[in-house]
Amino acid sequence: MDLTVPEYAYMFGFLQADGHLYQGTGQKGRLSVELNARDIDLLYRFKNLTPYNSSVTERSRSTNFAENYHSAVWTLCSLEARTKLNELGLPYGRKSRTITPPRVAFSRRDYLRGLIDADGSVGYTGPGWPFVSLTTSSTAIGAYLCSYARKITGAERLINRNARDEVYNISYEKETAQALVADLYYPGCLSLGRKQVKADALARWIRPFDMRVVDSRRHWTARDDQVLLQSDDIPAVAEELGRTEKSCRVRLWRLRNSKMMMPSDG
Repeated sequence: MDLTVPEYAYMFGFLQADGHLYQGTGQKGRLSVELNARDIDLLYRFKNLTPYNSSVTERSRSTNFAENYHSAVWTLCSLEARTKLNELGLPYGRKSRTITPPRVAFSRRDYLRGLIDADGSVGYTGPGWPFVSLTTSSTAIGAYLCSYARKITGAERLINRNARDEVYNISYEKETAQALVADLYYPGCLSLGRKQVKADALARWIRPFDMRVVDSRRHWTARDDQVLLQSDDIPAVAEELGRTEKSCRVRLWRLRNSKMMMPSDG
């Protein structure tokens, strides 16, 4: 599984969000992914991408949401395959808070699309605005999406767990959603068919002439300026402040070369 290959990066992101790695006694264990039967085509794509014996089966059962839920399950038992996935960052057992982006080279937009297809949404809000969102319990995953989206769209996001179930709900709307979705769901990419259809539809939205544009940029505070002025390590400061290196360099230049008020030490 070379994660620089778009299909493998996508599959790994999907598995981190919606796959389950079980460790049995000895060398026993399995990887499984269960989806609504309408998405069975994606499981067959995973099966064909994997150079180990695996199976796709269907079943019907009662759940908390439906009395007769028809699902499809992809199952992979190979120890070698499971070991590789575990080494790349797919933990055994419960994983929602502990998953992180891969620590090896990987195709970033394909990986993120896998996460969103598994644990996110793409479409239109009630009022008819384009949106894309991701729900995750992992701080590392939430921060990574925000960082990537900031580079693509310029939109700033600060993540906070919600009070009810302590997960992050990260959402982008209107033109920001259009730009991010256009990058993630490019023509010919591996994706859930129904979400690809929704992603393609977002490009048709045009802002109504009477809808004002709200400036969603995060403004610089006196503390931000102090942190920036007291360090020569721009990448470290950008990470600490949750901003791009470019925005930090521009702000620093303005502080040092313009007539704007310098932050006080008090």
